[in-house]
Amino acid sequence: MSTLMIAICMGVYYWFARLRFGYTFSAMLLQPVVVAIFVGLLTGNMAAAMIIGAGMQLVYLGVTSTPGGNVPSDPALAACIAIPIAVQAGMDTNMAIALAIPFGVIGVFVDQLRRTLNAIWVHMADKHAEQANIGGIMRCAFIYPSILGFIIRFPVVFAANFFGQPVVEKFLALMPTWLTHSFEIIGGILPALGFAITIMVIGKKNLLPYFIGGFFAVLYLKVDVMAMAIFGTCLAFLIKSFANKEDA
Repeated sequence: MSTLMIAICMGVYYWFARLRFGYTFSAMLLQPVVVAIFVGLLTGNMAAAMIIGAGMQLVYLGVTSTPGGNVPSDPALAACIAIPIAVQAGMDTNMAIALAIPFGVIGVFVDQLRRTLNAIWVHMADKHAEQANIGGIMRCAFIYPSILGFIIRFPVVFAANFFGQPVVEKFLALMPTWLTHSFEIIGGILPALGFAITIMVIGKKNLLPYFIGGFFAVLYLKVDVMAMAIFGTCLAFLIKSFANKEDA
């Protein structure tokens, strides 16, 4: 698929995922590992896309909405820009992860701009409410914000994907080896930061032994991650079952 079509598809994907048609569904579409599946289908290189997406997912494991729905970073924008560029440019996974972080921060400012401009529809809806115009209220609640979201969000992702790959490739060619290696080290550290944030989010000391045990089982015993996830799920059900019997 051409760079133009990939840029258009990624722009539409980011806009649609951010529409929040059902929080569970949209929350799934916003995850880097899900974005990676879409990128893999577009580029035909599913393996590279999933490897980069999985590494990026680790960075944003602990990113949760604070009161008001604000987030410290936008994993979706980071993934929709960094993953396609990295796959097409054949970029190293760690460097791709390091590249994604600034875009995640930019996504927060893009969302704040959208929220500020959406105040227009709130005041417009108030006027429709005074006239008992339900149709007008619905348009202010869904249609107008969706159109505004497209105008704000689509160009950012489209421009980054359409113009970004040649720029990134030229930039990488000009970069000295020591600087490239520095980005790779930073990208390798960031997933550990994601794990640390996740531990803080869990916030329960009695659960930490399970987390640490699973981590070292994968690292030193070479247990497959999927097998470890299934084993952990079964263990959680068993512990919950025994706890219920003791309470009874």
